[in-house]
Order: sequence, then structure tokens, then C-alpha cells
Amino acid sequence: MNWVKCEAKAIGKTVNWHCLVWVLLLGLGQSEADAGDWPQILGPNRNGVAEGEKLLASWPAAGPKLVWERAVGSGFAGVAVADGKAVLFHRVGNEEVVEAMQADTGRVLWKQTFATDYTSQIPSDSGPRCVPVLHDGMAYLYGSGGNLHAVKLATGEKVWTRTLLQDFEGSEGYFGAGSTPLVMSEKLLVNVGGKGAGIVALDPKSGKTVWKGTDEQASYSSPMAAQLLGKPVAVFITRLNLVVIEPMTGKVLFTKPFGARGPTVNGANPLVLGDHIFLSASYGVGASWCHVTATGLNAVWENDDTLSSQYPTAVHNQGILFGIHGRQDIGLAALRAIDPKQGKVLWSQEQFGMACPILADGKILLPKTSGELVLAEANPQRFAELASATLFNSTVQALPALSHGLLYLRDTQTLKCLEVGKR
Repeated sequence: MNWVKCEAKAIGKTVNWHCLVWVLLLGLGQSEADAGDWPQILGPNRNGVAEGEKLLASWPAAGPKLVWERAVGSGFAGVAVADGKAVLFHRVGNEEVVEAMQADTGRVLWKQTFATDYTSQIPSDSGPRCVPVLHDGMAYLYGSGGNLHAVKLATGEKVWTRTLLQDFEGSEGYFGAGSTPLVMSEKLLVNVGGKGAGIVALDPKSGKTVWKGTDEQASYSSPMAAQLLGKPVAVFITRLNLVVIEPMTGKVLFTKPFGARGPTVNGANPLVLGDHIFLSASYGVGASWCHVTATGLNAVWENDDTLSSQYPTAVHNQGILFGIHGRQDIGLAALRAIDPKQGKVLWSQEQFGMACPILADGKILLPKTSGELVLAEANPQRFAELASATLFNSTVQALPALSHGLLYLRDTQTLKCLEVGKR
């Protein structure tokens, strides 16, 4: 997740077929929201791709048109958008607050609160880290203290709450709970990190436990829904492993070591591309391109030189991955295009800085943690910038959202809604 970088320096000191696959995913585990919505972390398919969006070719020097803005509390949770509502999850005082706003005006439609006493062990910010999950008329909100809430998307009415870290004796990790749950196969899947309850499945309607299993510790990567070997699967990057499971039963199909003990973080989501899975992490862990077969997961290549991401998830376009190589706290990271089949770097824009990419309309939106927004071509041959503007004079830590031509960006003081495409 984007916010992982906030105290990475402290940790370092102290501690064709592709299109078909994504069509299939729409029926497996993603929101039933309208096309163009952004109902969860990194969009409809959790891969940073906004299908059907038409982006502007450039902006004025001052940047995209500001549609609306508002003050926000603490936390690093990005906005989710569905059914004409932009849902914000943040912390104000001793409460975690969820608010639904009219997506195109920012007008507050409803607000709900939950008491919290969570105090972060490393970053000073103790607000929520996970993007809301909007699915089938519900909003699911996973707080940094490990409490998971369900409210009605239309009204904000509370439906149920589970104290997951307490119930399953999970660990807060370095930054609190930060792996966004996944709705799939009528289950709500959570990487809780408890003994015998590393991964837990809940009934989305009642919050009751359906199954629990593994001893996998929690990470800051969020699970993905996928179709592999002809069946729906959930793909997790946990604290130390890649884990592929059957969502209905929790049966583990494949595992592969990925990660390292000590002061490291797995933050980027796994990417399933056909019968391959791309994994990426920094801290000396590196990247891996794995082939999935009936007999297991086979690494085609693994190295720490191609695309090792501290937390942003790369985006995929026509066989090419575009992403960030490097860390926020050590030098300036590079923006790269790679051929994942060969593990080959096609080009590298050095000293670019940390950013969380969104792919749309053959272009890449790159909101940088420096507060700058860059628009570039999804060009496999060279870095081609189309526009840029500085929108914040602060560190932008939350993941962006793009829905119906509007880009939602926030720091820990202000949420901005910007017109970057056709509405």
C-alpha cells in the first residue's frame, strides 16, 4: 500500500489472454458496481487499471480542474467510489469515521463512526490504512486496530463489527492492520495473521466466521481474485509467502516463499496475468515471475534488479508492466517499463520518485508522494511525459482513485477531486 513508505526509513534503521482473464474476474470476486466505478483498492480488479476511462491529453500549467475539496482526518486509506458515492475512511480524534459523499460534488450524504483506541507503534499517524470495499450494497471497513465493520452503502447503517485481531490473536505488524479484505465467492477474505487463522473467511452479510486456516502472518499487500487452472482462486502475498487458496474452503493449492524476516514489508499486490503471477517487493526481496502449472508454481525468473517495488503495484498494458523500482527512504526511486516474460528492463526513468500508477486510455496517471501528478504515455519504448503539476505541498500517502473522469487524491489534511478525463 502507498502509505507503507511513511516510516520505511525508521524500519530500515530499527528493523490477449490478459483481457479474457480480467473479464472472468469481474464475475469472480469484484464489486457489482457500475462500469467506471472504483469500488476497492486499485480499482475494480485491484490492478490499477481503469477500463473505459477516457483521459484528457494534457492539462493547463496549474494542473487539472479542481472539482471540489474538503478537509480530512488522519490515516492513509484511499477513497472508493460506487453508485455515485465517494466513500472516505479516516480518523478524527478517537473515532474512525466513514463518510459517503456525492462523488461529483463532495456533498456529505451520511456519516458513521466507530470508537478506536489504536496507537501506531512506528508512524505517528494512527488512522485507517485500508481502502473501503464497496460490494453488493455494502461498505466494508478494516481499521488499523484490526476491527472490521460492515455498513449499508445507501445509508451508513451499521450491520456488524468483528474485532479480528483480538478474536484470532493476530499481530498489528509495523503499521497496524493494512491488508484490504477481498469479497469473493460470497466470502469476505482477510489476511488476519493469527495462529491457525492466518487467512479467515467471513460471511459478508453477518460477519460470522465461515472458515479459518494457515499460520500465515499478515502483510500490507491485498489479495487478488483470479482464475487459475480453470477454477476461481484467491491469491495472497502474506508476510513471508505467496499463497493461492480455494475461496470456498480455504484449501491451500500452492505456496511459494516470498519475503524476508526482519525489517521488511510486502506491500504491492500480486498480479495474475494469464497463467503467470508477478510478485514484487523491496528490502532485498526483489521480483519474481512465476508460471502456474498443475504441479505447482515455477519461477521463470527472480532478481532484485528488474522491478523491486517497496509498495506500489505495477500496472499492465499489452504485455508490458509499468511500475516503480526502489524505495522511498533510500535515494529516489525509478519509474520503469519491463517485459515480464523476460524480466527485461525496457526503459528506466531514474530519480523519478515514488508514485502509485493508474493505467487508463493508453496513458498512466502517476500521483507522486511529493504531491506532484504526472501524466505519461503507456509507451514501451521510452518515458513520454504529457503533463505534470504540483497539487499538494505535503506528502501524499493514500492510494488514488479514478472514477468517471474524476481523480481522488488525499493527504492527511485535504481530499481533492480533480477532473482528469471525460465525464
